[in-house]
Amino acid sequence: MISPVRDPATVSSDGTPLQAVPDGVTFLPLTTHIDDRGTVCELFDPRWGWHKDPFAFSYMFTLRPNMVKGWGLHLEHEDRYVTLFGEMQIVMYDAREDSPTKGLVASVVLSHYNRRAMNIPTGIWHANWNIGTTDAITVNFPTKPYDHDNPDKYRLPLDTDQIPFTFPPSAKGW
Repeated sequence: MISPVRDPATVSSDGTPLQAVPDGVTFLPLTTHIDDRGTVCELFDPRWGWHKDPFAFSYMFTLRPNMVKGWGLHLEHEDRYVTLFGEMQIVMYDAREDSPTKGLVASVVLSHYNRRAMNIPTGIWHANWNIGTTDAITVNFPTKPYDHDNPDKYRLPLDTDQIPFTFPPSAKGW
């Protein structure tokens, strides 16, 4: 007879996730207001005091089901994501030498079911993986405008041996 194994706790009694994330990764819950006409959700307001850097630039990206964008790293700016529609898992690896969470692999899900803003500090490798069945639509408010002549974007292949995480064979991308 196989002995059953109890699931470990993943959230506290108030719903706070218990999983560790790399030092400096922060979240801000966002409220979606609903009425008979539709919805409205504020995405970023410097008056909230969530992030020290001002609004500097914004863009949106889509990610098709089971596709991955990553591994990517920034050294000069932080990403600030809000997923508007879909379900996107962000897998992170903290490679910062001076970080108290150096070597940590963590993943979080951003979704239209529970909208929140997420900050990804410089020096953290991250890959965005659509785990849903529809396109994921995400807005990024990076802390610096994109520099077309000198992009602050460094890449590793999805199957790199430098990051201790393996995507399933069904996940595709670069």
